[in-house]
Amino acid sequence: MGKNLKLKAARAALDMSQQKLAEAVSVSRQTINAIENGDYNPTVNLCIAICKTLGKTLDELFWESEE
Repeated sequence: MGKNLKLKAARAALDMSQQKLAEAVSVSRQTINAIENGDYNPTVNLCIAICKTLGKTLDELFWESEE
């Protein structure tokens, strides 16, 4: 699992800090940072909460496209 640049870009597009996203989905800022850095694999429920907050689908943020 590499860095999640899609999550970082979606968050940045909304001008939302890691802290604001973390508060919105009830996790620590460190958790959001770890997901973006590829150091933490979030649960499906957390993925869904992040998607709802950022207005994106699971495919858009978390699924790796099969090249």
